[in-house]
Amino acid sequence: MSDETRKLPTGFGRLWTAQTVSSLGDGVTHAALPLLALTLTRDPMALAVVTAAGTLPWLLFGVLGGALVDRWDRRRTMWVTDAARTALLATPAAAAALDALSIPLLAAVAFLLGLGGLFFDTAATAYLPDLLGRDPALLERANSRLRGAQTAASGFAGPPAGSALLALGRAVPLLADALSFLLSALLVRSLPALPRPVPEARASLLGQARAGASYVFRDRVLLGLALRPAVGNVAFLAVETVLALFAHDRLGIHAYGFGLLLTAEATGGLLGAGIASRLGRRLGTGTALTCTAAVEGLAILGLAAAPNPYVAALSLAACGAGMGATMVLGPSVRQTIVPARLMGRVASTSRMLAMCAAPLGAFLGGWLATAYDLRTPLYAAAALLLAMTAVTASMTSNRRVEAALQAAAQAAAPDIPAPGEPARRSAPDPV
Repeated sequence: MSDETRKLPTGFGRLWTAQTVSSLGDGVTHAALPLLALTLTRDPMALAVVTAAGTLPWLLFGVLGGALVDRWDRRRTMWVTDAARTALLATPAAAAALDALSIPLLAAVAFLLGLGGLFFDTAATAYLPDLLGRDPALLERANSRLRGAQTAASGFAGPPAGSALLALGRAVPLLADALSFLLSALLVRSLPALPRPVPEARASLLGQARAGASYVFRDRVLLGLALRPAVGNVAFLAVETVLALFAHDRLGIHAYGFGLLLTAEATGGLLGAGIASRLGRRLGTGTALTCTAAVEGLAILGLAAAPNPYVAALSLAACGAGMGATMVLGPSVRQTIVPARLMGRVASTSRMLAMCAAPLGAFLGGWLATAYDLRTPLYAAAALLLAMTAVTASMTSNRRVEAALQAAAQAAAPDIPAPGEPARRSAPDPV
């Protein structure tokens, strides 16, 4: 049976639905939070605090969170986290209804939502390859569908909905996101429980965390895959921090139009996720990753120079396409070549590098906008993205990626189950 005709297991459909519903709520909040913050302040640095707060949990707990996920039941981690985020959003919703919102409260909520995202995303990333039997072709198809749905929900449908719901009341978009987390928790709770890899004997939590981090830094392909989003997040958060203000003051775009601007980026992301597999087959995964990174940098350059909302929307669509393809190809390689026992820690280490860079980008964007003008953070972001493309091109070349995939296939061949069957337990490797 060919890779294109083999079916994904039933459990994947429930995971896909859960993440799509949750992503829709995230998109609502993604548009509503900066607009809520704008109703409280016009200070770019204050806006940067709210933006950066959501990324700080990765800086503080990223690698340790991955070690905990490798110890815990991954399905249970996901649904408990979503249930907790449902309860959390009741606080800002009540504050909004009582006209008691503040920048510190929004920052605190963003931080706690980010902490929940740390555990959920790491557990989901580690759960998926076991659900699919670590099959590279199925993983690429699954990641394409997950990324496409996430982009459509959080970027295409969510932001305009968030802007529209905000017009009904400041608490409404927050309650909508809470409902999405609740539905996601119920769906994830129904997923099949999979056995965890045998843990390392007598290993401390800190020792396990160090093992996961060192695994990333010793492998040039994994390090290259981690550096791309790390540098990218410095650039993207510098842009995101000032984007609402840039759209309002320089492009004349108001609340609903801002949601549509984010939708343009999501539309490109949906296209990029859909063509990622084709790009990988045509160019090779390594070359495809280099090309998509270059597209992102050139697109942000176009956004910085945009004279009107239409050019800005086209630029964001191109950037979204590059990001969408990258977020399918990169994780698929990582999930294939990393041993199951290390998946949570490697995933969290890679994500931590990316998320730890984000606060730097947020504050850089706020400072550059304050010291110079609103276009300066965008030009700086484009320069960073193009420099990152040049530096990491050789680390994730076609030759290196193919060698890593072949080595992983040879190591795992005796233990790969049929797709949809639980991954077999294996004896722990020394770390």
